[in-house]
Amino acid sequence: SHDPKLLGAPKDFVLPVRELRLSAGAGFVYALAGDVTTMPGLPTRPALMDIELDLETGYPTGLF
Repeated sequence: SHDPKLLGAPKDFVLPVRELRLSAGAGFVYALAGDVTTMPGLPTRPALMDIELDLETGYPTGLF
């Protein structure tokens, strides 16, 4: 239930769905209800691939 006043195991309630989203790559559809927030997906190329260590200074490069 979306109603915090319904305690225990509520029956015969309607869950209001505000949006349906498609995750085509994962192969599923999911529903968003209430004030739920989602996190963005990750890029296809990790940022780690662009980070190197400068052997002369000992400092990393490519962080920003």
